[in-house]
Amino acid sequence: MTMAAASPMASQLKSSLASVSSSSSSIRRLMAPKGLSGSPLRLSPGRKVAPFTVKAIQSEKPTFQVIQPINGDPFIGSLETPITSSPLIAWYLSNLPAYRTAVSPLLRGVEVGLAHGFLLVGPFVKAGPLRNTEIAGPAGSLAAAGLVVILSICLTMYGIASFKEGDPSTAPSLTLTGRKKEPDQLQTSDGWAKFTGGFFFGGISGVIWAYYLLYVLNLPYFVK
Repeated sequence: MTMAAASPMASQLKSSLASVSSSSSSIRRLMAPKGLSGSPLRLSPGRKVAPFTVKAIQSEKPTFQVIQPINGDPFIGSLETPITSSPLIAWYLSNLPAYRTAVSPLLRGVEVGLAHGFLLVGPFVKAGPLRNTEIAGPAGSLAAAGLVVILSICLTMYGIASFKEGDPSTAPSLTLTGRKKEPDQLQTSDGWAKFTGGFFFGGISGVIWAYYLLYVLNLPYFVK
C-alpha cells in the first residue's frame, strides 16, 4: 500500500524536476549573449592596416593672452587685465588710504573720515525729509553726523569680532613678486582701533567743515 502510494509521488517529483531543468536551460539560452561564443574575427593576411597617429598643430605665431594669471601663477587667485595691471590704475590704488601701509592707521582713518563726512552733508540736505524747510542745512548736517557715528560703531564692532588683543598682523608679509615687506598694522586690534578713532574724528570734522562753508561763509554752492 505504501509502495503504491509512493510511486505516483516519485513520478510527479521527477516530472517537476525535469520541467524545472528544461525551463532553466531555456532561460540560460535566452540570457546568453549571441555572437560572443564564436571564433574571433581575423583579418585577412594580405590586408595591411595603416598606422593612425594624432599630431598637435602648433601655430607659427605665438598668441598673446590679454587676461592671464598674475605673475604667471594661477594659484594666487588673481588675474592680470589691461585695466587692473595698467600703471595708472596701480598708481591710483597704491595712493588710496587702505593701501598706504607706511602711513599710521590713525591718519588713514582721519583721511577716510574727512572724505565721507564732507560728502554726506549734500545728499542729506537736498534729499532729506526737511529739505523744503528753513532748517534743511542744520538738519542735513546733523543727519550726516549721525551716520558717521553709526559707521564708527560698526567699525568698532568689526574690529572686536575680527582681531584679538595682542595678536600679530594678519596682513601678508610678502608682495606678489615675493619681496618682503612689513605687515600692515591696520590688520591688528590696536591698529583698527586707531583707524576707527581717526574715522570718527575725521568724519565729524568733515561735516563741520561742510556746514561752515555752506551756511557760515555763505558760499554760492548748489546744495544750499
